[in-house]
Amino acid sequence: MEPIYQLLEKAQKGDVSAKEQILQENSGLIWSIVKRFYGRGEQEDLYQIGAIGLLKCIEKFDFTYDVKFSTYAVPMIMGEIRRFLRDDGTIKVSRSLKELSCRAKKLQERIGKEENREPTIKELAEKLQVEREELIMALESAKEVESLYTVHRTAQEAEGTQLLDRLGDFSENEKMLERLWLKEALEQLSPKEKKIIIMRYFLDQTQTDVAKHLGISQVQVSRTEKKILCRMKNALQ
Repeated sequence: MEPIYQLLEKAQKGDVSAKEQILQENSGLIWSIVKRFYGRGEQEDLYQIGAIGLLKCIEKFDFTYDVKFSTYAVPMIMGEIRRFLRDDGTIKVSRSLKELSCRAKKLQERIGKEENREPTIKELAEKLQVEREELIMALESAKEVESLYTVHRTAQEAEGTQLLDRLGDFSENEKMLERLWLKEALEQLSPKEKKIIIMRYFLDQTQTDVAKHLGISQVQVSRTEKKILCRMKNALQ
């Protein structure tokens, strides 16, 4: 068993030092996510919110999910920060995430009633034909943000503690973040704009090929592409 899973087992059994170690080891991951929200709030505050998201990951992580802890943690941390900013009136959860969350919950309920069991994240993602991290972010985006002063209890804690009191491979996580943000940027494009980007950068087709397919000139494709990339760059920043 990998060290992270050993720490998770200890943490879920109430080992405070294990939670602190996981938080410390993932501090860089939290900061990398916080940087994506530059200019939308105080960085230290957003880090604390992100840390809450990580603590929730520790408590909720199910070893039957068949996903890496980082794969599970990234969208949950992002979702926690997004809900905080959403409730603060800064940003809104995208319609596509809301729709995916609704579809996932209906599927969960159907499988629960028909088969009397709780489906795994992997199973739901496969049936809905989405990536697991996208599904996790959608499910988490529908939940309410928790206060730093919310009291949580474990089986080993009589009185419980506030979330505030419990705050204490990276390149792969960066790639995951890039995928999530790219998906969100693509969702803001029109069908025609999205087709141009997919054909150019996912299917590796030339501007001439795209122009023939869409029935427009190569110059139009070039101008449109530049405008789209500029908008996407601003969105990602």
